[in-house]
Amino acid sequence: MKVREIKPAVDAGALLAGAQFSDAFGLQVDGRALDARRAAERMMARAPRWVDALLTLRNILVAPFGLKKSGAAATAARDMIGIFPVISQTPDRLVAGFNDSHLDFRVVVDVATHGAGQQVTATTLVRTHNRLGRTYLAVILPFHRLVVRSMLAQVATA
Repeated sequence: MKVREIKPAVDAGALLAGAQFSDAFGLQVDGRALDARRAAERMMARAPRWVDALLTLRNILVAPFGLKKSGAAATAARDMIGIFPVISQTPDRLVAGFNDSHLDFRVVVDVATHGAGQQVTATTLVRTHNRLGRTYLAVILPFHRLVVRSMLAQVATA
């Protein structure tokens, strides 16, 4: 069960109109016990320590720019999966993310029956608003790919 990069297969316009960035990673899992919420919980409810360390560093570095902190208390009253507010969900798809002054972000977790198992796909969509958003995206992209692969792998091991 290996996480692999795949072509995004979502209607980006319907989920985040004007998205300038998208990527997707997929994983085959045995059985048919997962719905999208359970897959998203396995993926995002807990992060490896190195991911937590990166988020702590990110929060320190973005504070002078007035960007939202990951997992900020202001979102505590909302339905959350890990550090992300849930925007919508069905049994087959969960959409989480937020809008900020520099960019809007969505993570889409899809679960589909595939043979005797399931295909779990995590798609990321980003719409930047300004130079800060484009710079931020460029800086975090190498880390983003490592983080998503690591987090998605947790779906199979949970």
